[in-house]
Amino acid sequence: MRSLQDTLYNWLTIKVVAEARPEDKSAHDTMKLFEGILLEDHKLSNIVVSKEEPMYYVEYEKDEERHKVRFPIELIDVMLEQIQNEPDKYHNYE
Repeated sequence: MRSLQDTLYNWLTIKVVAEARPEDKSAHDTMKLFEGILLEDHKLSNIVVSKEEPMYYVEYEKDEERHKVRFPIELIDVMLEQIQNEPDKYHNYE
């Protein structure tokens, strides 16, 4: 099982891509995969994402306690920026 921090990072990174590319089935499938790991393996609930320069904040409940972690925007948005800068390398296969 991946660490909670790694799973949150991967989920948030692909969530940003999936939200920016609603037609990208692979991004949505990957987001659901990581979301399943968060919910089933790590037992998180009530996950909320907010963005306030220079960070993304992810709040969630685990073991009846509320937690909040943060990730630098530039770290999370790097995959989306790469896709946007080189779109011919990232085709949407259905």
